[in-house]
Amino acid sequence: MSDWDTDLLGDGITYDDIKAATERAAGHIRPVTVAPVAPGTFRTASGEPYEVWFALEYMQYTGSFKARGAQNFIQAHREAGTLPDAGVTIASGGNAGLACAWAAQQQGVRATVFLPSVAPAVKVAKLREFGADVRLVGAEYAEALEACEEFAASSGALAAHAYDHPLIAAGAGTLLEEVHARIPGLDTVVVSVGGGGLFAGVATAARHHGIRTVAVEPENSRSLNAAIEAGRPVDVPVDSVAVDSLGARRATALALHAVRENDVHSVLVPDAEIVRARQALWDRRRVAVEHAAATALAALTAPDPAYRPGAGERIAVVLCGANTDPGDLVRPAAGS
Repeated sequence: MSDWDTDLLGDGITYDDIKAATERAAGHIRPVTVAPVAPGTFRTASGEPYEVWFALEYMQYTGSFKARGAQNFIQAHREAGTLPDAGVTIASGGNAGLACAWAAQQQGVRATVFLPSVAPAVKVAKLREFGADVRLVGAEYAEALEACEEFAASSGALAAHAYDHPLIAAGAGTLLEEVHARIPGLDTVVVSVGGGGLFAGVATAARHHGIRTVAVEPENSRSLNAAIEAGRPVDVPVDSVAVDSLGARRATALALHAVRENDVHSVLVPDAEIVRARQALWDRRRVAVEHAAATALAALTAPDPAYRPGAGERIAVVLCGANTDPGDLVRPAAGS
């Protein structure tokens, strides 16, 4: 992290950071589409309806919200004159690397992406389509990260991060700005949490607009929930069907700061409900999303919901990523 980045971190991100990111993102990212769920579909335990909208962020460039933070990161460094000739570099197992490579290509910047050697060939191919220099190192993410850090130190390339950076989190917060503008009277936003970049940005923007944030994690990958209990970021074991996107062992200080500053409910959902919510999105709406995206919805759809809305509450559920293999969603027709 550069000295400029360190100065940016402070105690967390502010609404001004998100407004600046919104201005940078204009014309560079795909504005989110929101879709209302049919009235009466969702009801409280006493049978009273509440209103649910889906924020279809899985339709974003590169298939996830990560494109927002990557654009903000690169553009902010360009504005500050801190973007080196060596370009940017990142270690990633998936969405963050794709977003970084895409944003770099959009801005005419070199990107070097480090992946573990077991990375899916389809992701490697897509990264190369974005013009990235792809380097496969080691069998685990940690080894790719170490190689990325060594490359940044030796080449002078600017090191990006998947989620633990104020510019990345502020870029993610632009999503809530758009959702707020499209859903008048929004009461609550429900968002899944991994390391906390999306959550920190969304919760910061939500607080400015008087909107509650519900942070949803798998029961066995609960880095933010554990940090709230401990009062500080702590390491947790990760074991979930959504671990490819929600597998951070430690929540960021940015995310914990957002919890302390904002109206936030932290809830946990079991893997079985994540799988069920993801399948229901496909069966009923032909929407194919990652398990991470379905995690947010599972907070409302479980038989014993992790979050219980009030009557008439207006809720936006963020469906945040589409980089998934849909093969396990397609069920054979009866009699086939």
